[in-house]
Amino acid sequence: MREPRWLDDAEAGRHLRPYAITGGRTRHSRHTFTLITLVVSRSTREARHEDLEPESAQILGLCRDRAVAVAEIAAHLDLPVSVVKILCGDLLNASLIIVQAPPGQDDQPSVELIERVMDGIRRL
Repeated sequence: MREPRWLDDAEAGRHLRPYAITGGRTRHSRHTFTLITLVVSRSTREARHEDLEPESAQILGLCRDRAVAVAEIAAHLDLPVSVVKILCGDLLNASLIIVQAPPGQDDQPSVELIERVMDGIRRL
């Protein structure tokens, strides 16, 4: 009978890593992030954050020079979007990032307004 094979750190990484990175949390803070929520670091210079997890520090580095969507952060760091949302919530709570959420239903112009603008353009 063959003994079960134990996984070393490199092989087990993807199986346990997201859970370990978020401290077991499966929901982010009170903040709502979508795939297209834009994230930018509050500081444009390289800052030292020894108390941050490496992934959180990577997010800050990635978002230092430009706003980056949550989905893009997840792709760059090869992390599940759910993990990135939790980490971004932590960074937002610590005032280390600024986020720009996509416009909500209330922020979109009415169909009537769009039709009036189109009518005005046609008259030009």
